[in-house]
Amino acid sequence: MCTKDGAPSPWLPRLVTGPYAALTDADTVVVSSTSNLDREPDGQLMDALQQAHQAGVRIAALCTGTFILAAAGLLEGRTATTHWLHAALLAQRYPLIDVRADVLYVEDGTVLTSAGKSAALDLGLHMVSSDFGASAANALARRLVVPTHRTGGQAQFITPPRPRPAADLLGKALDWARARLDQPLTVEHLADRAALSSRQLSRRMNAEVGMSPRAWLQHERITRAQDLLERTDASIEQIAAMCGMGTTTTLRRQFTQTLGVTPTGYRTAFRADVTQPPGNRAPLARPRGYGAWSAGALPPTSSTGKPPSAAPAPAHSRTTA
Repeated sequence: MCTKDGAPSPWLPRLVTGPYAALTDADTVVVSSTSNLDREPDGQLMDALQQAHQAGVRIAALCTGTFILAAAGLLEGRTATTHWLHAALLAQRYPLIDVRADVLYVEDGTVLTSAGKSAALDLGLHMVSSDFGASAANALARRLVVPTHRTGGQAQFITPPRPRPAADLLGKALDWARARLDQPLTVEHLADRAALSSRQLSRRMNAEVGMSPRAWLQHERITRAQDLLERTDASIEQIAAMCGMGTTTTLRRQFTQTLGVTPTGYRTAFRADVTQPPGNRAPLARPRGYGAWSAGALPPTSSTGKPPSAAPAPAHSRTTA
């Protein structure tokens, strides 16, 4: 572990600790998440990361640790990811980065980035597999009680935004359609209900709702399917009918294209307590904690706001700082 002055961290006092300058001697540097995205990263840390990168050190950032690599200039012209809640901010601050909000992790040369904290496990297992082979990664995954490779990406975890509300007859037409998603609705049905031509409907919806009529219908049906998968025990065939997809084949195809995971896979990950109110996107508990903190990024606090109790050092794929 590396700190600014090389002194042991109160968070992980038992780990061997060195100064930032030691990062260039490592094979792999892991940058943990930071809880303050508005604070300027430490200048010495930026210099050390740049020198390590120039020396060919593999550098992996976990969750919002991607912002630290971006501040160090290591992601310009590269593809990267971070937690989907912060992906838009990352893209806004650093327009030269190809930000992917729909994947669990990205490997771009010697620079790797992961999405949320549980995706750090996915990235870590990927590095173990790259260094020591699939058998080693599978054995570690079994010990952690997680899959070696999860299907889908971040898209399945993102709460779908509601389209902007529309006014007058158009708004009433959309409400009318939402109550009839199990029926074979068409753009023409929406246009008739809104007393508009199909072309006028398309212009109005793009301007006022932010999407085309066809895209809106698709969005509403996928959202309905998500809700039914989370809250009910209805079969995939029943859900396909209830959200207007017609057949299970159509539902699986559209669902997978939109969210990157099958309906069955989504239900397994997001099956909610039926007592929860509709629309709550509350995924099941995921593995907590990943490895050591490194390169001066901020470690998480416990629920009491105090440092967590001493944790065992993680297994690393290579010599890791």
